[in-house]
Parts: sequence; structure tokens; C-alpha cells
Amino acid sequence: MDPRKALVLFSGGQDSTACLAWALERYSQVETLGFDYGQRHRIELDCRTRVRDEVRAAFPDWGARLGEDHLLNLSLLGQISDTALTSERAIEMQANGLPNTFVPGRNLLFLNFAAALAYRRGASVLVGGMCETDYSGYPDCRDNTLKALQVALSLGLDAPMTVETPLMFLTKAQTWALTQRLGGDALNALIVEHTHTCYLGERGPLHAWGHGCGQCPACVLRRQGFEGWRAGGAGELPA
Repeated sequence: MDPRKALVLFSGGQDSTACLAWALERYSQVETLGFDYGQRHRIELDCRTRVRDEVRAAFPDWGARLGEDHLLNLSLLGQISDTALTSERAIEMQANGLPNTFVPGRNLLFLNFAAALAYRRGASVLVGGMCETDYSGYPDCRDNTLKALQVALSLGLDAPMTVETPLMFLTKAQTWALTQRLGGDALNALIVEHTHTCYLGERGPLHAWGHGCGQCPACVLRRQGFEGWRAGGAGELPA
């Protein structure tokens, strides 16, 4: 067990729940941090508390290490962003090759605020669900971006600040396999029922892979990953 305290960027979605389980398995103390930035799928903020409660109830050992939750108001980010993730508009590709769900600088801001909070809370590890394998192409999800930011944060705070991204090189099928390895059927059932991924904020009926519209890029990736995992297409997980 790593004695350091970790702060998990926790949205209430599949990926951040996988990161929460990953951190709870490794670190002696784990706190969570969410952001309200005017996101269209704001329902994820309601899911966060339920997921934490379900994790604590289903996994008592993890629950003993799960500390405080924090929610920061970053509504300014929504005010300066003209994207399909922060306003009611159709999701489509842009001329620059990125989907219009890309919120410029979102992860950069998230990690800067997370580092400031972590410093005050005595945490030296930030854990995020960024991934550059099965993702929408966002440049602030790439490994090089996060490595550069880790250096900048550590220098700016004059203290080591590690940025861990356990999903960085996993496919979505492998993410399902990871949570199965960490918490078995109970954890994956919890993820299916209680987490939220859909960009449109739709809960609707419960599909085999979870709630959502089934058509937005986030739902498609989640569904395809689930089906690939169930079909045995996850392959071997990295050690």
C-alpha cells in the first residue's frame, strides 16, 4: 500500500470510477474532486455521490480509505466555451478535425485546480481518467500533455506532484476488464447502473452497458467497449 494521499478527478462517469477503484486499491488515503463547469450532462454531478456511496457500501476495505469529496464551481469555463458539451447544439466534427465537444483547456484547468487543492490537503498524487487510445481526439488527453503538465505543476508548487493516468493506453474494452479485475462483477454492475457517460445527459432505460442515449460519441465508445469486453476482445491488461 502506497502511503501517499491521492486526489482522484471524479466526474461520476465510467472512466473516473475505474480510476477511483484503481486508486483505492493502491493508496492509503483517497479523496475525490468534481467540477461544475456548466456541462450539458450536469446529471453526472448527481451520480458522483451515489457512486461514492455504492463503492463504500460494496467494498468496505476501500470505503475505509475513501476520504472527503470536493466540488469546485468552474462556471467561468462554460461561459467562455462555445461547445456541444456546454450548450444545446448538435455534436459534429469541426474543420480542425476535433469534435465540437472539445472544451479547450478543460483538463489543463482541472489539473491546475486539483493540484492547488491537493497541495492544501496534503496529497501528492493526482489521478485522472484521460486516455489516448479509445477517445475523441482531445489534445489535453494525450500522454505528452499530461507529462508536461506534471513537470509544470511540480515546479510551480516546488513540491512533487505526480499525475497518474491508469487508462492512458487502455482500450474501452480493457477498461471494463480492469474494473472486473479490481472489483469483480460487483464493481462492473455498479458502473453499469450508477455511473454516467452520455454527453446529452440522458439517463433513460438501462442498457446492458449502462444509461445513455446510445448515439453520442461517449455512449458509442462505452457500448463498443462493453461489447468488446464481453466478447473477450479486451486482450491482456498491462501489468
